[in-house]
Amino acid sequence: MKRLCAICARGGSKGVKNKNIRDLGGKPLIAHSLGQAKESGLFNKVVVSSDSDEILAVAKKWGADLTVKRPAKFASDTAPKLAAIKHCVEQTERICNEQYDTIVDLDATSPLRSVKDIQEAVRLLESKKVANVITGAPARRSPYFNLVERDEKGVVHLSKQPPVPIVRRQDAPRCFDMNASIYVWRRDSLFQSNQLFLGDTLLYEMPEERSHDIDSERDFQIVEFLWRQRNA
Repeated sequence: MKRLCAICARGGSKGVKNKNIRDLGGKPLIAHSLGQAKESGLFNKVVVSSDSDEILAVAKKWGADLTVKRPAKFASDTAPKLAAIKHCVEQTERICNEQYDTIVDLDATSPLRSVKDIQEAVRLLESKKVANVITGAPARRSPYFNLVERDEKGVVHLSKQPPVPIVRRQDAPRCFDMNASIYVWRRDSLFQSNQLFLGDTLLYEMPEERSHDIDSERDFQIVEFLWRQRNA
């Protein structure tokens, strides 16, 4: 079983300038994901893909086995991440002259995951033999109870209308917030579809404290606080 870890990190970031190489706990943000991937002991190659030469240089310094320059068409604000991941896998397989069975994407902006989270998400995919696995945390709002939408008239209603009204949140079906931390695919499933949700997609559950994704300055402050708390 050959496994590839791809860490795709764009240079452009409107919410937090240079966030992928910004310091967190004494090292660049992307270095945390690189270290976790290496420590997991799972991967034949750990590869960083980026349109930024600066990010690629930092990735090499912090232990990436290989770096891949991402074309501009895969690095815009509107470019789908799946395309960037596929490009990274294809280029790695071409350079290394080998094909990988399991592909894992670690988001550099989710540094609070544990090594065990990576190991268990991969184990879930390979033991269940499913197409892919995503990660998420228990949702703070329920579409069956207290998550609402406005219709075309501006009238508010529950996002999901249960056949019998639910009066306690605890009685609602369990829902999850995707945390964008870990994505795991069988290689054939990744390349056969441009969709994330496939016929047998599973979710690996992570706690809220390991599920923060950095998309704003406030997010970075929260992650810094949790990081210091964890490492105090």
